[in-house]
Amino acid sequence: MYLLDGKPLALDRAFTHGGISYPANWLRLSSPAEKAAIGITEAPNPPSYDQRFYWGYTASGTLIPKDHDTLVTLWVDTTNRAANSLLSPTDWMVVRQIDNGTPVPSGTTAWRQEVRNACEAKVTSLMLTSDTPQLAEYVTYASPSGGASTDYSYWPTQSDEV
Repeated sequence: MYLLDGKPLALDRAFTHGGISYPANWLRLSSPAEKAAIGITEAPNPPSYDQRFYWGYTASGTLIPKDHDTLVTLWVDTTNRAANSLLSPTDWMVVRQIDNGTPVPSGTTAWRQEVRNACEAKVTSLMLTSDTPQLAEYVTYASPSGGASTDYSYWPTQSDEV
């Protein structure tokens, strides 16, 4: 991160200093000596954190968690919306069955139930977390293979049966 007069400078953004306007690509193209000549210093980037779960760091470097109950409510809603978005493309089949008796294919019926079961399991797991770090771990856990948590990120896939 580059600093000028104690304030961060964004890469690829024009800036003005000492009455001189510098173009957006100046930081990328200038040499360290040219940067130093106008007072630009380089500092390490601040530590990153997951803004979905934390507000930032305290002065001592401890993460500041967001309110757990509020986050659980948010993630339960997000999970329910995800399940709904998976189910909604086949809702017409259920309506058609009620309307004129055309049966919903058994594979679709089974898949819809799997989605509802997966959603219920995820919501239960979300509600069983006791604090924000535990919630964040459940939602974002990286498996040994590098992917996201199979518990939270997995949704059943629909077969091609129509």
